[in-house]
Amino acid sequence: MKKVAVGVDIGGTNSVYGLVDEASEIICEGAFPTRNYPDFDQYIEELYIGIQDLLKRAGDEVELVGIGIGAPNGNYYTGTIEFAPNLVWKGVLNIVEKMKRFFPTVPVIITNDANAAAVGEMVYGGAKGMKDFLVVTLGTGLGSGFVANGKLIYGHDGFAGELGHVVVNKTGRICGCGRKGCLETYASATGIKRTVFKLLADHTDDSEFRRVTYDDLTAEMITKAALNGDPIAIEAYEYTGKLLGEALADAVAITSPEAIFLFGGLAKAGKYIFEPTKKYMEQNLLAIFRNKVKLLPSGIDGKNAAVLGASALVWQSLQEAQEAKERKARGC
Repeated sequence: MKKVAVGVDIGGTNSVYGLVDEASEIICEGAFPTRNYPDFDQYIEELYIGIQDLLKRAGDEVELVGIGIGAPNGNYYTGTIEFAPNLVWKGVLNIVEKMKRFFPTVPVIITNDANAAAVGEMVYGGAKGMKDFLVVTLGTGLGSGFVANGKLIYGHDGFAGELGHVVVNKTGRICGCGRKGCLETYASATGIKRTVFKLLADHTDDSEFRRVTYDDLTAEMITKAALNGDPIAIEAYEYTGKLLGEALADAVAITSPEAIFLFGGLAKAGKYIFEPTKKYMEQNLLAIFRNKVKLLPSGIDGKNAAVLGASALVWQSLQEAQEAKERKARGC
């Protein structure tokens, strides 16, 4: 019988879930619109029904060993989603307690989506065998997961590692968190859109974006334009990479990672984001760190990375439990 974990990614628009084995194969998956369930209890029931449907489709050949959940403001310690601004529900939601009512015999684990990506990178991706690394998710916002000595850093309250809300310009752009100049207002899909329109106002270069509205513009369009030599698009990525690289140099000084993985939509820009980020990171690193830190694309990007990352929480938890059991047996 094949052991499987459920990986759940709760997004503001859609929730995606799947059965994943230890070899990172997604056996089957499903999805439904998150916003269709403004009542949280009804949402949990729909998620339960969806998971049960996957287990039926997989047949008697699989054994469920746990459920991992990645969600905005997911707290690993408390099992809650806390004041997530992009979800339809408000306040503190005890999702682990509610899921355990339906799945009382298996562990249910939650963390935020960027932390789940970091664990996924360690279990399935390019960070296999690494003890110290950082994952930066460049999506609508900027998330990050810090791993030190083989363990994800949660901090005392479960919310450590918010690189996206490091202030890079105290008089800069308004952030969704209410402050000014957070890194994610520059180094994210929404941030680079804001940069493009700032550059259009400051320069007279011809650009295809002069015929595009802000609402219609996407990060994918900016990447394609850069590939076609659009000067505004190229400059936007240079500026984005500069601020990201400078922030990463500061992060390196704190945790000294072996590698930093860039993950998500902006990372698909390839050299246009990696080259300036690497350049400005190296320029701003302390001498003792220079030319030591690898800047890499995610090893799980291209698959359903959100589901894989969430499921990896289960495998990591089971491994840690087994190691603790072995230490106890040895009298350690």
